Amino acid sequence: MTDEEAADGTADADGMDAARREFLAGDRPDDILIYLREDGIADPAELAELGERTDDGVVLVLPGPEGRQAFESATGLDPMSFAGTAMDTDGHVHRDATGGDCPEGDGPEHGARFVFAFAEAQNEDVGGKYGEGDVVHAYAACDCGATYSEKWVVESKTE
Repeated sequence: MTDEEAADGTADADGMDAARREFLAGDRPDDILIYLREDGIADPAELAELGERTDDGVVLVLPGPEGRQAFESATGLDPMSFAGTAMDTDGHVHRDATGGDCPEGDGPEHGARFVFAFAEAQNEDVGGKYGEGDVVHAYAACDCGATYSEKWVVESKTE
């Protein structure tokens, strides 16, 4: 499958469509990634037409303002307020941005309901992680009510 074919929301060989792959590589710093678990979506098939269907939900990669509005519409939460709360607790967000490992525990009551993420381009002036490469900021909400976050430097880009 080509990247062009994957751009229609179908997965490529790595299991991701082109938009999500590009976002996670740091190539879409103006966009927002939203993962919504299927059981929390009124009409997953309709939403999948706008994004990528996964095993248990939908991933949307949208331009910043549109992505923030879509997140708020889908969750009822202001995305930056959600991120501000979630950043108070360190956790693990899966690198494919379709879930995470709740810091409060394991089991069926600790599944990620949704993930909100954005990427920042490398900034050597800031230093730290930001000097090492592009950084993905990801925020997750768990079924148990906990929120948590993780940020990571994207893998090196190859020519």
